[in-house]
Amino acid sequence: MTLNITGILDAVASHAMASGHFEQVNGHEPANAPSLGLTAAVWTDSIQAVRSSGLDSTSALLTINVRLYTSVQSDPADAIDPALMDAVDTLCAAYVDGYTFDGLIRAIDVLGQHSQGLLVRAGYIQQSGAVFRVMTITLPLIVNDLWRQTP
Repeated sequence: MTLNITGILDAVASHAMASGHFEQVNGHEPANAPSLGLTAAVWTDSIQAVRSSGLDSTSALLTINVRLYTSVQSDPADAIDPALMDAVDTLCAAYVDGYTFDGLIRAIDVLGQHSQGLLVRAGYIQQSGAVFRVMTITLPLIVNDLWRQTP
């Protein structure tokens, strides 16, 4: 089996877009400032072997970042965090509900059996001269039997 990274990234991005919260979802970490409104970006962070592998294959932990962006210039300012958290809540509720992206992965490592678990961090970033409020979801995915082991 090989890592279907294109399929996995497309599934994560499509899931975010289908939530109805975003005006745009990118399949990469943007180099330029995102558009106005609520935007999401999806990209890979890391991959490592996990101990739950089979006897002749290795499963992996694939970590994906899902970053939600909105301008700090959005009005009213008091609505910025609630809008971001509504989107985070929608996405995380689906992730925790056993989401497998139509069988592309075994599971999302929600509670951290092989990772730090599902995590959301808030912050600010500056991009193209503009400042954005962001929430970055660290999405740990377990992919079964990814690499064959030969003796």
